[in-house]
Amino acid sequence: MIFYKSNYFNLHQLYVMRPLVILIYSMLLHYYSFCQDDNTPKYSNEFLQIGVSARSFALGLSVVSHVNDVTAAYWNPAGLNSIAKSNKRNSMEIGAMHSGYFGGLSNYDYVGAAIGFRKDEKLGLSIIRFSVDLIPDTRFLFDANGVIDYGQIRFFSSTDYAFLLSYARKIKQLSDISFGVSTKIIHRVAGDFAESWGFGFDVGVQKKLGSWQFGISARDIFTTFNSWSFNEEALSSIFSKTQNTIPVNSIELTLPRVIFGISKMYWIGRNLSILGSLDINTTFDGRRNTLINTSVVSLDPYGGIELGYHKVFFLRGGVNNLQQQIDFDRSTYWRVQPSAGVGLKIKEIEIDYALTDVGNTSDALFSHIFSLIITFDVK
Repeated sequence: MIFYKSNYFNLHQLYVMRPLVILIYSMLLHYYSFCQDDNTPKYSNEFLQIGVSARSFALGLSVVSHVNDVTAAYWNPAGLNSIAKSNKRNSMEIGAMHSGYFGGLSNYDYVGAAIGFRKDEKLGLSIIRFSVDLIPDTRFLFDANGVIDYGQIRFFSSTDYAFLLSYARKIKQLSDISFGVSTKIIHRVAGDFAESWGFGFDVGVQKKLGSWQFGISARDIFTTFNSWSFNEEALSSIFSKTQNTIPVNSIELTLPRVIFGISKMYWIGRNLSILGSLDINTTFDGRRNTLINTSVVSLDPYGGIELGYHKVFFLRGGVNNLQQQIDFDRSTYWRVQPSAGVGLKIKEIEIDYALTDVGNTSDALFSHIFSLIITFDVK
């Protein structure tokens, strides 16, 4: 990441982003009025809200404005356009991440690649997988005589996949604003009981003004649709015992959200850098347990700081998930989820580590996250 000092703040260049912000807000307010008359769930395809890359987790997920590597395809596809070029050759980046939750019962994996194919244009491909394995299937726990036979217990997995194809371009007519879009295909499998296919779009913009950077990421901008199909034979034995009915509506909707980001880079001398970033995750599906919430929108802030030495070693910290909790005496208090991490970049290889929920101060279980990014020069 290379930033240059600036003693001015060009408000005119930032002004050209205003029509896009107004358009996004107008669309999302329309979706809000739609979901008020519908039973659309607040939490749909939530595995796509977890995040990718240990660097992002260490910064408290506040990366929308300054992300500039292969993981931008997930966070803000416009950031793909910041992948550097060397001489007349484009750079290709490959990234990977793994994390485990609940003692390894669930695993979250990411792999992605990005490359430039024309001047000021980039392409990215990402695959995300979240799986909960070894779920006991106790339908056959009792034999024909009603005797418990633990050897008859079977196991299944609930697995979610997402495939993202991303495109980024720098628009010189709009003061070199970077624009990006990600097309995502979602496949979710719940053992032999149900599966779904979904389709949606994410769009994003980034703008750099001296040492300041701004970004907007609009996820599921046109609403993401998941179409479910159910195995009635497998579910009938379960639903008959629980006195429930097999779902009839097979369409699941994921409503849009917008993340606004701002960051600034400071240089101390020639080798020491300080990056501060702030993101505001804005949802339009009613009241959520966030710092600022109304019946229309909810605002969830993320923040992070990164100290860099010689662009080789990085020390990071961040906070997110600020929520109000209820104690045993029914009193309320605020809890936050801190995170920390380190990064090492040696030539074309970057290795990052993050520890989420430092000190176990929130209700979330802490996790160790590792990620790797490798850069190649290609003709």
